Amino acid sequence: MHHHHGRLRTAGLLAFLFAMVLMVGAIVAYSMQSPAALFIFAGIGLISVAYSYWNSDKIALRAMRAYPVTREQAPALYEMVEELAHRAQEPVPRIFISPQPTPNAFATGRNPERGVVCYTEGILNLLTPRELRAVTGHELMHIYNRDILISSVAAAVAGFLTTITQFFILFGGGRGRGGGGNPLALVGGLLAVILMPIAASLIRSAISRTREYDADADGAELSGDPLALASALDKLQNGISRVPLQEDPKHDAHAHMMIANPFGPRARQMFSTHPPMEDRIARLKEMAGQR
Repeated sequence: MHHHHGRLRTAGLLAFLFAMVLMVGAIVAYSMQSPAALFIFAGIGLISVAYSYWNSDKIALRAMRAYPVTREQAPALYEMVEELAHRAQEPVPRIFISPQPTPNAFATGRNPERGVVCYTEGILNLLTPRELRAVTGHELMHIYNRDILISSVAAAVAGFLTTITQFFILFGGGRGRGGGGNPLALVGGLLAVILMPIAASLIRSAISRTREYDADADGAELSGDPLALASALDKLQNGISRVPLQEDPKHDAHAHMMIANPFGPRARQMFSTHPPMEDRIARLKEMAGQR
């Protein structure tokens, strides 16, 4: 149930992100003639990763105004989640429901023992039980594959790169080691502040898309029903086009966690955190044909 190609690609992209951090850090340290600033920013970056990872469930659930449901309130959901969790031989996550009318679902939680699967009211009203079970398999595999940690690290590192490059151009880029103006350093700083954040955003989006492909494949294998997941994705794409999630900074921050882009097809493909829906559906249908 693990796709090593996707995992290797994710590891390679994360390694490239960290290499970019080291490169920019070296430029900052050289320009300012002191590694102190680098250590300060590294500390801020580590704190950002830890906070995002530790509080990922609270932040996302609060943004979606989600509330926990009991077994008595949602017996079918509990039965579905427990059956798939036991099939995967992993802990059973908590279940939350968001009152949002847009159809979607996401998983969060810093580890499988504290996992959460959240469904919007829109998805519960749109999908059949078979399709919802397939979506649940997808979300459970995000938890069991530790994708919340991966996405938290990628987001924090990308944010750290943006901050450190801006700091460099404002306070270090034009000064150089001799204290005077250094045109080459200034040009390098300008290029860094423009290109590094863009590159970091592209890599973060590529990591997110890779994890979505893997969750599709692993989730379809867990549920044993790739065609049901393909059907669910098709319905979600059409449903979100009709009722997209309201654009808001608090929603932007966790949109990558959802099974489908909550803002509809407007997102630019280059920076999209979700693969093209048509490609995901085609892969699932191909997977079904190989079974």
